[in-house]
Amino acid sequence: MSAYHEGMRAIQDREDTRRLADRLEEVTYHSTFWDGDRTFIESAPFFFLATASPDGVPDVSYKGGVPGFVRCVGDSTLEWPTYDGNGQFRSLGNVVANPHVSLLFVDFEHPNRLRIQGRASVRDDDLAVRVEVDRIWPNCPRYVHTMRLESLSPHAPREGHEPPEAEWKQFFTDVLPRR
Repeated sequence: MSAYHEGMRAIQDREDTRRLADRLEEVTYHSTFWDGDRTFIESAPFFFLATASPDGVPDVSYKGGVPGFVRCVGDSTLEWPTYDGNGQFRSLGNVVANPHVSLLFVDFEHPNRLRIQGRASVRDDDLAVRVEVDRIWPNCPRYVHTMRLESLSPHAPREGHEPPEAEWKQFFTDVLPRR
């Protein structure tokens, strides 16, 4: 199955880039992790997760943690834990209703990015997210700005560290979950 739908093909044809798009799909798209993919993913302190509601309304979310919080657990499977958030469960709710997801990993210090499309599921026991990968491909880093990560969030869970309570929650104490 092609990575491109009719809308993409129409613009590729108009701009005379179909041959280029086909070659990129031929040589860069893959469905199992290459060694470099694993290294890039498992060293990432963050990624962006795109989900959609059952009606196709898109949503995108920043997911951050200590490098290694996203793990490649199979040749074409990855997972990450969910962390205490604002209780809206927009991403997880969308995954339950529509499993199609897209992930974008970006390294701003050494401009590089990797895109992943797949089908996600949520483990009920610990709310971890697992993605069965359909497509992986590097994406041109030409317009990625060079920036430096100054520090990891003190809220990012890690062994031997008790994250501070989110300050904004002090205004919602009457509706916080009982935990």
